[in-house]
Amino acid sequence: MNKILQGKIIKNQALTERVYLISLKIPFSIDAKPGQFFILRMNERHDPLLGRPFSIYDLEGDKLSFLYRVKGKGTKILSKLHIDEEIQLTGPFGRWYPFPKDDYVVIAGGIGIASVYYLMKKFPKKAYLFYGARDKKEIFFYDELKNIAKDICISTECGAVDYKGVVTEAFREKGINLNLPIYACGPMVMIKELKNLLRDKKEMHCFVAVEERMACGLGACLGCVIETTDGLKRVCTEGPVFNLNELKL
Repeated sequence: MNKILQGKIIKNQALTERVYLISLKIPFSIDAKPGQFFILRMNERHDPLLGRPFSIYDLEGDKLSFLYRVKGKGTKILSKLHIDEEIQLTGPFGRWYPFPKDDYVVIAGGIGIASVYYLMKKFPKKAYLFYGARDKKEIFFYDELKNIAKDICISTECGAVDYKGVVTEAFREKGINLNLPIYACGPMVMIKELKNLLRDKKEMHCFVAVEERMACGLGACLGCVIETTDGLKRVCTEGPVFNLNELKL
């Protein structure tokens, strides 16, 4: 059941000029699964009126963390909040990643690492991670990822780390023949390219977390619908995790 919680900020760290990690202490431990999300209200005023959805980055007992990028008014307000300030959050919402039975592949594009870090942490040393960003400064928590991933391939457009190019190209060259279940999150252009790569591999299971703007989080407003092979579906309730074959891209 979704809960309305008051979280006390214990960290709101700038990782780059626009990317932050916020950690909240909540009143009690909760059961939330990788791929689910919470809606955070930035303040008690009505501007912005609606909260913002954030994937669970990490959860340890009563400590809940989110990785976010400053894009608009809501996330700018969030980035200015200080330790010991309180924030209202509701959740967890959404369909989570099916738990892997054995080894699996993770593909994360940019801030999409926020959706899959918790999955890899719950199932350590089983993921072949392909993690891509524009440049080296947006590769976050590399040491932590090395500790929980079975293998890791970093791609940047400038080639500053492992592979020069986008993350789907790195996966095509180095990982597509692993023939393992795939868990992915990133911008829609990455998801579309991934679907093209897997078009002839119908036997491969691929689960993707879709990034969409949301309003209510309850499926009532229909503001986050996405086209699937079974008609329009709400990302907040019937997602955000979908089988890639479900999506019409």
